[in-house]
Amino acid sequence: MQKIPRLLRFLTLFTLGFALLLTLFRVSFYFYFVDPLSHLSSYDMSMALWLGSRFDLRMIVIMAVPLFFLGALPWFSPFKKKIAKTFWLGYLGLMFATFMLFYAVDAGYYAYLGTRLDFTSTRLLVDFKTSMEMVWQSYPIVWILLGYFSLIGAFVFIINKLFLKLQTCEIKESSVIFKIFMGITSFFILFALGWGKLDQYPLRWSDASFSKHPFAAQLTYNPIHYFFDTWKNGRASYDIKKVKEHYDLMADYLGVEHKDKEHLNFKRSAAPTLTVGEKPNVVIVIMESFASYKSTVSGNPIDPSPCLKEYADKGWYFKNFYTPTVGTARSIYATLTSLPDVELHGTSSRNPLIVNQHSIFEDFKGYKKLYFIGGSASWGNIRGMLNESMDDLDLYEETRYKSPRTDVWGISDADLALESSQVLATQKEPFVAIIQTSGNHRPYTIPANAHGFKERTDVSLAEVKKYGFASLQEYNSFRFLDYSVGLFMKEASKSAYYKNTIFVFWGDHGIDGYSQHVPPAESTSNLALGSYRVPFVIYSPMIKDPKVVDTVMSELDAVPSVASLAGVKYTATTLGRNVFDPKFKDSHYAYIMMNRADPTLGVVGEKYCYKTTGKYEGLYEIAGKDPMVDHRAEDPELFEKMKKLTQGIYETAQYIPYFNKRKDAHE
Repeated sequence: MQKIPRLLRFLTLFTLGFALLLTLFRVSFYFYFVDPLSHLSSYDMSMALWLGSRFDLRMIVIMAVPLFFLGALPWFSPFKKKIAKTFWLGYLGLMFATFMLFYAVDAGYYAYLGTRLDFTSTRLLVDFKTSMEMVWQSYPIVWILLGYFSLIGAFVFIINKLFLKLQTCEIKESSVIFKIFMGITSFFILFALGWGKLDQYPLRWSDASFSKHPFAAQLTYNPIHYFFDTWKNGRASYDIKKVKEHYDLMADYLGVEHKDKEHLNFKRSAAPTLTVGEKPNVVIVIMESFASYKSTVSGNPIDPSPCLKEYADKGWYFKNFYTPTVGTARSIYATLTSLPDVELHGTSSRNPLIVNQHSIFEDFKGYKKLYFIGGSASWGNIRGMLNESMDDLDLYEETRYKSPRTDVWGISDADLALESSQVLATQKEPFVAIIQTSGNHRPYTIPANAHGFKERTDVSLAEVKKYGFASLQEYNSFRFLDYSVGLFMKEASKSAYYKNTIFVFWGDHGIDGYSQHVPPAESTSNLALGSYRVPFVIYSPMIKDPKVVDTVMSELDAVPSVASLAGVKYTATTLGRNVFDPKFKDSHYAYIMMNRADPTLGVVGEKYCYKTTGKYEGLYEIAGKDPMVDHRAEDPELFEKMKKLTQGIYETAQYIPYFNKRKDAHE
């Protein structure tokens, strides 16, 4: 052992020590983020730790490679040249600081969105000021920075001590053959650790998908490795051959009258099939992170949304409504275009090539169009998408309101409710308005002037966690959003426009989580439908027959269906369908997708959900006690139908945005 060179001793100790530290981080990630009711098996956990350690070792090897090759040369040896030691201390310290920065940001990102840090996170840098304000208001940044720099200082101190210790240790002279043997052996060990497995192909991010349990993959990933994997693989593009392959299926699904496979025509004219009132006003309220299982309409015992429940009871409540993806910018894109956002790199709203889209809102002829957002419309390039998709849009954002800015997301939802109501009350012509809330979001600020809202303090943390909320702050923020909806409706009821208006409410997306009162399919540990299922409520004083509707409905169908209720004849060019049209009564499905480098795709039906991760696929029962049981053998025909529909929607949704400009829709 005394013949082993100092450099190899250092690299061995460095690799083992650093690997132990990263394993400690992984175990901490598990205990901090795992849902105790998710039932991650001991096998899944041990396999995640084993695979994860191999990803970690690969990153450590990448960090150590320059020292391995250059440190063996006399002029670059940290044990022979003081300046070389200083250089390697600086290099290793800088690399360690980069590693720790990724780990810190990854932890915050996972706490924020429930997924590991990937390349799509760079979208937060587009509006850097807003993102930094949100981070500052949500996390104890000063303490995090103190811990960060203390950890870097401790690392440099330990590395320096290790250099000094090895510099004074005894090394026995060895033969040339032994040195060559040690060099070749250590090189192959280094190569093997970098390759990651004994196989023709190296360790890849797809190897993390060894289990059907979604948290197992999250636990396996190394944040730096995963981020650069998504950087390399993260952008969708259409494949014309695949689009044509699925054209007949999609044309039938959408009800295209004049099929043209060669030119891929998806255009069709749609006449109203169910109307409410005579040229009614339309108000759409899109509620931030309003997961169905968190709401009162789902039967949540801690009553988080009594106001929405009131209007659901007096109107039409669609209990099986799903957003196609997770994320507000993606949701607004789906609302405006009736297309799922299938971009894996960033969001479609940020892609300048496709923000100019035909929107059914343009077919609301003779209507004033208004859009209200509490913060800045620069967020997510929403301003560009809105202005490109609608003529003469009256856009209200934080600079146009009298109310003070509450936090990073602009004015409070209550102030937004009151100010938008005042604007709508002054309208002299029919209007269609969208109100986009954003307060139900970290840092969960309740403003000093809450317009009568009272936070609940009689509910314990254990109780709110039991029914879907991570904290009392989130619970009260959710309640405040609901209170703001009630405030808006109270003010609207005093206005002249109220009696001839259709009010529509839905969540912009759900959020991964768990609540004891809903089926397991909505929880983190199973199909995670809670990320997509949100309440959808239509209320109008003109509606005299309140009802609960079981029909499966997608956010893609929202505007086409609302247009029908308003008596608007429109041109459809994308994937949305009128849910009230009887010709679709036997084929109601909702497309869902988790946008990442290895996207999860599927469609939700009345009883089953088809879902595929690329490596695993199956037909799962939505209301079953164990929704991870594959039922394809019981109904192979339905399995194939839903599989083909999933593929067809995905391929078509990649293609249409590049050929759906406003000028093309009416040619």
